[in-house]
Amino acid sequence: MNKFVTSIALIAAIATTAMTAARAEDGHDLATAIEHAQETGHYPLLKPKNVDWSFAGLFGKYDKAQLQRGLKVYSEVCSACHSMNLVPFRTLEDLGYSEDQVKSFAANYEVEDGPNAEGEMFTRPAIPADHFPSPFPNAESAAYANNGAAPPDVSMIAKARGVERGFPTFITDIFTQYQEGGPDYIYSLLTGYQEPPEGYTVADGNHFNPYFVGGTSLAMAKPIDDGFVTYDDGSPETLDQYAKDVSAFLMWAAEPHLEDRKSMGFMVLMFLALFTVLMYLTKKAVFANQPH
Repeated sequence: MNKFVTSIALIAAIATTAMTAARAEDGHDLATAIEHAQETGHYPLLKPKNVDWSFAGLFGKYDKAQLQRGLKVYSEVCSACHSMNLVPFRTLEDLGYSEDQVKSFAANYEVEDGPNAEGEMFTRPAIPADHFPSPFPNAESAAYANNGAAPPDVSMIAKARGVERGFPTFITDIFTQYQEGGPDYIYSLLTGYQEPPEGYTVADGNHFNPYFVGGTSLAMAKPIDDGFVTYDDGSPETLDQYAKDVSAFLMWAAEPHLEDRKSMGFMVLMFLALFTVLMYLTKKAVFANQPH
């Protein structure tokens, strides 16, 4: 009897949590979601939106035109605060740029080098072998310039950031090969800035965003909006498009060999399937004439 009561209570708790999440998901009751999150410590208030990415699924591939637009958004907007120091300029050739174009792009950045013959450090234009530099000399200066919160390096942020999708979604993810939690989160965060619910106050210097995984608000102000970046290919110059493009670019930065990995994985699966069939046929052939 006690086990039955415990089971009923557990089911009720799960249902209550799911209903709260559903209300937050629909955006109907953010105030209730905030209260629930503050009690449980579970964020974000809203689950990230599901975006239709070209690189999703078993046969997904990067859209190079989108990655080039994402690079433009990063270099003109995001790089003012966020470093990407694990990504060398030379890898931009994978986006369809020529060697000369990469050299020209890298030369727009200044990197520290040295020491020289006099034992002093100096700056010089970057070359393809260099990595995307930080806009700040150290973490302390970065924090000082950003309301006490140093902007994170975004080299691996598309793989490092993600939100637990919960039951039963995590089961279906196994079959759909869902691995886009990072870019979904980045896109949702960039497009999710809004006014807080009535009666809820955000601390000075912070900004309300229900998609932020660390709380109800964050120190980073809304970094981009419609018309901030001019595209050369005629793509819409909207917040939605900017967020999709830079999220895809950051996914590529974090996993540049995604297409090779998926191709190799598919070949391995085909080999294992064929190997299984051959083993089954071999077993039948070996034991076909054996006495029972």
